[in-house]
Amino acid sequence: MLEKLQEIENKYNELEKALADPEVLSDQNAYREYAKEYSDLAPIVSTFHKYKKIIKEIEDTEALLESEGDEFAELARDELELLYKQRDTLENQLKILIIPKDPNDEKNVIMEIRKAAGGEEAGLFAGDLFRMYGRYAEKHGWKVDIYDSHPSDLGGFDKIVFSVEGKGPYSRLKYEGGVHRVQRVPVTESSGRKHTSTVTVAVLPEAEEIEVEIDPEDLRIDYYRSSGPGGQHVNKTDSAVRITHIPTGLVVSCQDEKSQHKNKAKAMKILRSRLLEQMTAEQDAERASARKSMVKSGERSEKIRTYNFYERRVSEHRISLTLHQLDAIMDGDLDPIIDELITVDQAEQLKEL
Repeated sequence: MLEKLQEIENKYNELEKALADPEVLSDQNAYREYAKEYSDLAPIVSTFHKYKKIIKEIEDTEALLESEGDEFAELARDELELLYKQRDTLENQLKILIIPKDPNDEKNVIMEIRKAAGGEEAGLFAGDLFRMYGRYAEKHGWKVDIYDSHPSDLGGFDKIVFSVEGKGPYSRLKYEGGVHRVQRVPVTESSGRKHTSTVTVAVLPEAEEIEVEIDPEDLRIDYYRSSGPGGQHVNKTDSAVRITHIPTGLVVSCQDEKSQHKNKAKAMKILRSRLLEQMTAEQDAERASARKSMVKSGERSEKIRTYNFYERRVSEHRISLTLHQLDAIMDGDLDPIIDELITVDQAEQLKEL
């Protein structure tokens, strides 16, 4: 680890010199690229400097303990105990800091919630999950914007697509992709029997236009009348948009805005994000040594969590975590689960490093 940290410090010093180079200063693209890398390395180098300082203090104190008499021994031992704790804390921080950053972590997110097994009850739970993520976003100061929704008859959703925008939502919400299972007595059940229903959640980092180039000739765009809630307007104008990406067969739609132009812009955002996800998945498959994280596979077929309303508990299956805090979690208090998932994910990556 020390060799890697020294390499990082050397790179940091090189970047510092480059940022003062007149040639780099005159090239805005190069300057921006170097400045970002310099900024990303700064926390690692700063912590490494603190670590080296503590190591030097430990060496000096150990030498003092050997040379001085009994009069200073107890004082030196107390000082060493404190320094050892500081060293261990900094070592742990450095291990976390040198884990390669997910390049998508700072991005906004496009999420899609769909009912799966369970009929109307699954649709109701899809609505519950949407509200849960909405409250979680609110707690973090993120903005939620609905792109496409298909309400179910009883007030839930057959499908809902929405974005989450703010500071780094993907870094936390990326762990939510997969199958969410609910066990409860549905409102549609008159005899009081407990049912099990499932909902799928997909989480995509929002792709920028420069990341995914789309040839307009590869698109088929259809306009049609919106359906569902929204007043008379949605049913009288062809404001809904469906875009088909012919080379891949991907189809996206958006109908929640009254403006055809806004619906098209949102549909293109979804399409770019899905194409980016597809490209990334293909690249990962090509790498024989690609990491398959236990906690962030994003597979829709993978059951990741169960919400048991009878026992007021939530079970996170990927890390064998059970919390009897159902009400708080459904109200958007997801951090106790996501924090644990992040810890396990980091531990996996550290093993590989």
